[in-house]
Amino acid sequence: MLRRLAALTLTATLALLGAAVPAQAAMVACRHVASGPRCLVWTGTVSWVADGDTPRVDLDGDGTRELVSIRLVGIQAMEQSVYSPQPAKRRGDCHALQATARFEQLVKAGGGKIRITALQASSSSGRRPLRSVAVRIDDQWHDVGLDLVRRGLALWLPFSGEWAWDEQYRKATQQAAADRVGLFDTDFCGSGPSQDSGIRMTVNGDPDGVDADNLNGEYFRIVNPSSRAVPVGGWWVRDSALRRYTIPPGNVVPAGGEFVVHVGRGTNTATHKYWGLSQPIFTNVDPANHGYGDGGYLFDPQGDLRAWDVYPCVVACQGKS
Repeated sequence: MLRRLAALTLTATLALLGAAVPAQAAMVACRHVASGPRCLVWTGTVSWVADGDTPRVDLDGDGTRELVSIRLVGIQAMEQSVYSPQPAKRRGDCHALQATARFEQLVKAGGGKIRITALQASSSSGRRPLRSVAVRIDDQWHDVGLDLVRRGLALWLPFSGEWAWDEQYRKATQQAAADRVGLFDTDFCGSGPSQDSGIRMTVNGDPDGVDADNLNGEYFRIVNPSSRAVPVGGWWVRDSALRRYTIPPGNVVPAGGEFVVHVGRGTNTATHKYWGLSQPIFTNVDPANHGYGDGGYLFDPQGDLRAWDVYPCVVACQGKS
């Protein structure tokens, strides 16, 4: 998100990426609790919130007044298309503006000041430093990403190398799904097609063998338990990142049947489609190497999340409309 606003000055970039940070840079608990991993810490003042996962920040101690776009670690808000400090001018997908507004509300409650943390100073998403952001409200630090995920205003998104928040965010995503809040309110954007079909989805995120050698072993399986076919042309599946596959017009999930979208290449049939990607997309469950799972999601053309599978299961892994 916000590629047009992501350009950083060299001074500001070096400061946030560690070049201007003393070797004895302060360390804090990543998750604002006594136990667990330790993170590097910076502070700054939010000028404005561009979207649900990107604030524009004036960093303390970098010697400039330049604004830096910080990419929140561990979450993916819905895509915003028009960015502005003025809420009335913003545009975006269903749920996008709600995430931005909640982020703004938290920043305002914290007086505009934020604490910025990361396991590694070099972590980035594109040209944006990848960081956790917290605001201090009533003498307590509040994790902005956790708040957004728990309210269903963003999806949990694992980032390689910045794993400290993954388990907590996965549980928060599943709790939001169990409570049917935010994205997990399946008709928030309006009553959609086949709203009462009970359609559901599972993903296979860890195929047999080496994932890169078995791309079609990664797949989304859409199941229709109803007695009527469900038209799914224009619906789309995605992982927790921005990647999406839109189902072509005219396709249906048969009554009492299933429809499968494979990640790799192949020959499409009526019920098996092939995304055509060249790399795996799902994060495996491998705690020893800080792999804490992932999720797959099915959206209808209105932007409503209609079914999901977040793994491994803690609270509510799979959902349906």
